[in-house]
Amino acid sequence: MPILLQKMAWVGIVPPGLVRFIGVCEFAGPIGLILPAATRIKPSLTALAAIGLLAIMALAVPFHISRSETKMVAAPMTVGLLAAFVVWGRLRKAVIAPRVQAR
Repeated sequence: MPILLQKMAWVGIVPPGLVRFIGVCEFAGPIGLILPAATRIKPSLTALAAIGLLAIMALAVPFHISRSETKMVAAPMTVGLLAAFVVWGRLRKAVIAPRVQAR
């Protein structure tokens, strides 16, 4: 994690396990946004992935504000707003029907 620490100072103050957990969630989140909807296999997972990303971003914004890292707030705020839009869209506006399996 030394390279990551050079790019993001906050990595040095949180436990390494939390840094890895956040990284895995931020990697798996976009996959969860795309694959279920694209394959129409369990498309409701798209909204759940968006809720997960929204939760991470909702926690990232106050964390960066508390550390006076105001330049770092724009990215999680933008991603959080986009995730909220996906949640709304997939739960209310444009629900994707699951694939019908032929028997």
